[in-house]
Amino acid sequence: MSYNSTVVSSGISFGSALAITISWSLNHSVLWAIIHGLFSWFYVIYYLIVR
Repeated sequence: MSYNSTVVSSGISFGSALAITISWSLNHSVLWAIIHGLFSWFYVIYYLIVR
């Protein structure tokens, strides 16, 4: 059970970091980077569909 929670925690962290990086490279705004970091994987999937 410890392994599963570690994988989920790492996935959430990686998703947030990826969303913040994409947001910063496009918008150069700290506010948008924070907002996109909160939505994490939803923003990453949206970016892949739109771009």
